[in-house]
Amino acid sequence: MKKYLNRAAIAALATACATTAVAEEWNVSLWGSPRAFTAHVEKLAELVSEKTGGEFTLNISYGGLSNNRENLDGISIGAFEMAQFCAGYHRDKNPSITVLELPFLGVTSLEQEVALSMAVYQHPATVADLGRWNATLLMPSPLPQYNLAGSGDAPATLADFEGMSVRATGGIGAAMQTVGAVPTSMSATEVRQAMDSGVVQAVSFAPHAHMSFGTIKNATWWTENLNPGTVNCPVVVNTDALDGLSDAHRDALLGSVDEALDHYIANYNGATMDAWGPALEERGIERISFSDDELAAFEEAAAAPAAQAWIEQNTAAGLPAQELYDMVTGMIADGS
Repeated sequence: MKKYLNRAAIAALATACATTAVAEEWNVSLWGSPRAFTAHVEKLAELVSEKTGGEFTLNISYGGLSNNRENLDGISIGAFEMAQFCAGYHRDKNPSITVLELPFLGVTSLEQEVALSMAVYQHPATVADLGRWNATLLMPSPLPQYNLAGSGDAPATLADFEGMSVRATGGIGAAMQTVGAVPTSMSATEVRQAMDSGVVQAVSFAPHAHMSFGTIKNATWWTENLNPGTVNCPVVVNTDALDGLSDAHRDALLGSVDEALDHYIANYNGATMDAWGPALEERGIERISFSDDELAAFEEAAAAPAAQAWIEQNTAAGLPAQELYDMVTGMIADGS
């Protein structure tokens, strides 16, 4: 004899199913367009959807949710659940992670950049620092050493940067000041217009950004080995939103970070860098290399003073700045 569920039982079953498989959608605030810099976020969204059978979705927006300089503010008020930003956009809001933007740290690979970033992100002082904005650091956006693309007369020596207006943020900007350049901080989306109009003569970027934001379209030269440093651009999540996830969805998100970063690094070291050389060559952009002696003098003038100033300023602000700096430089010395 067949047994049929009555209406009450069917309703109870439906309620139980809904409780155990609640769909979750997060909004993610990025900027620009899909590119090497966002490949890990795109991959993370793909992995999370796969692992949850489509029950957890990351809706990625490029500029539709917030200005890139306001992404951390948006996270703090829960305007969206995930975002990417760069530390140098608002150094006072995230001083702990700016240790990773100090010039001439000596980072040699994207893999090393990831290891350093994750160590800093997990330090209690950094957790507390970003906690002021209800933000949990999820993963970095590792970038190679920055170099400059510029127009006009190419600098034959470092002395030729004297008086040159350069888009350079954070520690890179401080380093460029030591050779007489005039650094200005602006977001990536503003640089092409600034370069076209002559507001800046050169722009400091990683290769992918020079291609993505069009600075090489009117550049005539590129510094091949200046390598003053890089920027740190984390992906963060709203802490309340993270805490509110089911165990399964939280595991799917956090358990996909390593794979997303592996994808990012493979793509950057492969497709992105494979395209960079030809992009310079087809535009006839001159490659500028500086002598070892000049670079050594540049590092001597920029590195130690910048580090000391960072330590003093942030110690006074209540951060264990010396501890953070020693951790980073110690890992680099150990080859971590």
